[in-house]
Amino acid sequence: MNLAKYIDHTILKPEATTEEVKKFCREAKEFGFDSVCVNACNVAIVSKELKGSGVSTCVVIGFPLGTTTKEVKAFETKQAIENGANEVDTVINVGALKEKNYELVKEDIKAVVDAANKKAVVKVIIEACLLTDEEKIKICEISKEAGADFVKTSTGFSTGGAVKEDVALMRKVVGPDMGVKASGGVKDLKSAMDMINAGANRIGASASVSILEDNK
Repeated sequence: MNLAKYIDHTILKPEATTEEVKKFCREAKEFGFDSVCVNACNVAIVSKELKGSGVSTCVVIGFPLGTTTKEVKAFETKQAIENGANEVDTVINVGALKEKNYELVKEDIKAVVDAANKKAVVKVIIEACLLTDEEKIKICEISKEAGADFVKTSTGFSTGGAVKEDVALMRKVVGPDMGVKASGGVKDLKSAMDMINAGANRIGASASVSILEDNK
């Protein structure tokens, strides 16, 4: 297996400088990662740096809380795609899910799917550490109904990251044809392989280079 192609090389810390972001782009091209995942302000830079490399530009939407309105998330998505993003990772409205306002949750995701208009892969960050198993199952079902391409475990900015049990549950719910991304706290080869063996077909990591070096 080509482990590099499973990895979204991720730099989302608020203090990231332009030079650090460009360094991640150079690493992504050198190692052949699937994408570089950044905040919206860095999309144009990343898209320019990765042009012609085969590495995708990934952006986070409504990040990290998911509490902006669907209109704001749709605008963010459109602008990011105009700036060169071809993958968008959007955070759900966790509070709405908790109070079983499933229509709002679905509309929120669908607003991003519609704004992406098949020009970008849409991944739905469910923030699994805040959810019960019942809620994890429900949000995976809603994400699938809304037309998203992936469900993703975590932002990495909440109370916990990816765990293999969540990945396995998500894979079971969405079936074989939808993507599952494990993100948050995947820092070494063992944890990356645990996620893949549980059903993840994408890993979000900032320690991507050391994960690959462990794999040599």
